[in-house]
Amino acid sequence: MYLAIREMRFAKTRYSLIATIMVLVAFLVLFVTGLARGLAYDNAASIANMKATHFMMGKDADHRFTRSEVGTHELEQAQSIVGEQNAQPLGVRMTTVTVEGKSSKLDVTLLAVKPEGWLTPSAAEGSSLAEAGAGSVLVDSKLKESGVRIGTVLVDQGSGTKWKVGGFASRESFSHSPALFISEQDWQQLQRASGAGDGETSYSAVAVKADKQQAERLAAEMPTTEMVKKSEAVSAIPGYKEEQGSLLMMIVFLFVISAFVLAVFFYVITIQKSSQFGILKAIGTRTAYLAFSVALQVLLLCAGSLAIGVLLVQGLAAVLPSGMPFLLPGSTLTLTSGAFIAMSLAGSLLSVWKVSRIDALDAIGRAGA
Repeated sequence: MYLAIREMRFAKTRYSLIATIMVLVAFLVLFVTGLARGLAYDNAASIANMKATHFMMGKDADHRFTRSEVGTHELEQAQSIVGEQNAQPLGVRMTTVTVEGKSSKLDVTLLAVKPEGWLTPSAAEGSSLAEAGAGSVLVDSKLKESGVRIGTVLVDQGSGTKWKVGGFASRESFSHSPALFISEQDWQQLQRASGAGDGETSYSAVAVKADKQQAERLAAEMPTTEMVKKSEAVSAIPGYKEEQGSLLMMIVFLFVISAFVLAVFFYVITIQKSSQFGILKAIGTRTAYLAFSVALQVLLLCAGSLAIGVLLVQGLAAVLPSGMPFLLPGSTLTLTSGAFIAMSLAGSLLSVWKVSRIDALDAIGRAGA
């Protein structure tokens, strides 16, 4: 440890340049990771926030809410198996609304829920869906940027149905569009106004709280439907997997690049110091000690650069606009930091191998020459 720190203090410029590059790479890795998590949450926040464990959907819906259709019969069957309180209807429809009296259009997703049920989010501002009553909606606070306020009347472009904004919910979205929560009664009226169905109320899914045995029983007794885990339903939201796959590939490449850059830097430095390493070996310094010294330098540089990178990302997150989908929770930050350190140490293995291969006599001969 003494040797590693002493050398870093002696060659400040060299190691400062390496540290600067590592800070930039660490910052980029953390920022892209936070952006990926933020986009994932923004794409599926409303579904991810729900307390359901499974969603009962139509058999041929491919796990997608917008393709699924179930009726009151399926809802009653599910309630008879898992309990009335553990199965609730969920309607999902992507649509366009306008603010009454204005021509601007807003793309939103309607989510029909029981106003007093556990699928309904709490109101961050204004009245809850249960308090506001029929004809009112609970909307995502993102719509404030479009001029929507409590009391604003929204008009569905397809059916002409009108709702009054009763309150705002925080971070509720579906497929990157703001969510509008409406009551079952308003959902039924919307279906009648749209001319959908044959008079019987239909939903996109039945949200259930079920253990493994109950889920298997539901699947067995209701062959026309399919039990979909919440994680599978989230992944099936249009664009979710493609978006996350692209960002994940970018993060993986950044990890590989950081390990490669670090490996090249330290390998070149190790070659330049071959004579010194050879002399140290000749006077009795163990190879393990020299290898540990190289690995410790990498660890110290990585940890210091990572700490600075975390501070920079946190500072940037504090000034990002509210519309920017950025999310970096503690668990993700810890996992990403651990992976970054592991990849950096892996990149130092080439230098460690080079140190172990240095022959003391050859190194001394080169130094004498």
